[in-house]
Amino acid sequence: MNTAIPDATQLAEQYIAVWNETDEDRRLKLLETHWTDDARYVDPIAQASGRTQINALVGGVHRRYPGFRFALKGRVDGHGDQMRFSWTLGPSGAEDLIEGTDFVQLEAGRLQCVTGFLDKVPASA
Repeated sequence: MNTAIPDATQLAEQYIAVWNETDEDRRLKLLETHWTDDARYVDPIAQASGRTQINALVGGVHRRYPGFRFALKGRVDGHGDQMRFSWTLGPSGAEDLIEGTDFVQLEAGRLQCVTGFLDKVPASA
């Protein structure tokens, strides 16, 4: 039985779009479209509950790393209501400085809980 998520790559791209959106209002609209009301995000250095806190967290990343962009790295994997994918973060047009892998719990095709792991972080980050 194949239980792969047919649009896993699209969901991951929508997730990355949230992290790349610098406009707070547009970012909140993306969160409202693709994340559940009770969405949660956690990684080794940050956590947020609900779209408003997640929006603020992403805004903080933009303030700390202005001009940096997220990109998917490798293959997106998903089955049932679970997904995993890796990403990179770095300044536009330069070498990526940070890499991570995120695990996602979906609910009705929307992101409900994201657990992030940092795979590569320079000492200066």
